Amino acid sequence: MTASLHHAHIFATDIGATVAWWQEMLGGEVVFDGEFGGARNVFMRVGEGRLNIYDQPPPEFQPGQGRSTVHHLGICCDNLPALVTAMAAKGVAFRSDIREFGNWRYIMCAAPDNVLLELFQADADLTPPELAAYLADR
Repeated sequence: MTASLHHAHIFATDIGATVAWWQEMLGGEVVFDGEFGGARNVFMRVGEGRLNIYDQPPPEFQPGQGRSTVHHLGICCDNLPALVTAMAAKGVAFRSDIREFGNWRYIMCAAPDNVLLELFQADADLTPPELAAYLADR
């Protein structure tokens, strides 16, 4: 038996704006838009990954109430400087400049509803084999 992480599911205060942001900034593609589990949901492909979006505002985190938070979503790209330039030209604010750690570089920004994103790039030819296998698309 195997299991595989399939998608991240996020809340949206304004689902139209959230979907448009993912489409415009990261090339997201809507594959389903309808009622699912009692609420409108939009299922998107973002590159090789998947994102499900609830048409509900994010709940406030309240300890002991069974609510949880996601720290960030990791978005792998093949040309981080170009992506950052394109997103900045469209008004995205970044928390810092691109940070580099040998073969790994990343930068953080927020998507709608303050969903934290890590945009990253790793040089495959400089990555240890066990990490290269983790980062590779199937």
